[in-house]
Amino acid sequence: MLLFSFVMGDEPQKVNTKENYIDEKLFRRIGADDMKALDELYHLTERTLYAYILSMVKNHDETLDLMQETYLKIMSSAHLYKPMGKPLAWMFTIARNLYLSRLRKDKRGFNVDSDEMANDLRFSYVTDHDDRIVLESVMKVLEEDERKIVMLYAVSGLKHKEIAEGIGLKLNTTLSKYHRALAKLRKYLTEGSEEHEG
Repeated sequence: MLLFSFVMGDEPQKVNTKENYIDEKLFRRIGADDMKALDELYHLTERTLYAYILSMVKNHDETLDLMQETYLKIMSSAHLYKPMGKPLAWMFTIARNLYLSRLRKDKRGFNVDSDEMANDLRFSYVTDHDDRIVLESVMKVLEEDERKIVMLYAVSGLKHKEIAEGIGLKLNTTLSKYHRALAKLRKYLTEGSEEHEG
């Protein structure tokens, strides 16, 4: 019930993240075809990248496809990586560019019907019933930046500063959007539950 706890203001459990620190030397190793380094990067970033891509795509299967494409692109472009202390921002840029490229090819987009999401038990990192309800609300109610911030914070456990750096926003803007998003979600969820009760 992690997403539900974050949104409804309960005391959430701390997200069990492996480690948010990414050694930038991994990219040099990946660029030299070191598959162990790619595997290490994958295990460090899979939750975070999943949350980021899902916040844009809003579809589990498309998210997994885009994740795979992103890691393949990282593998082929790792030799171009310039260490600047922001490896997640670089990875997010790759994922976003691949997403935009797909959108241009497929004008329909990737949106999923909320009923389809409600009945879809395949969401890898969101298995609790209450969390799926919140996830549906996140996808339905929030703007893209708000979705990214909430998902990266609640699902992958990134700190607000890391999220701000990763998505290219100022920390104050990130915090403001986060709090505004939580307020929107709380309002939507409480009003929605009152409508169903009455």
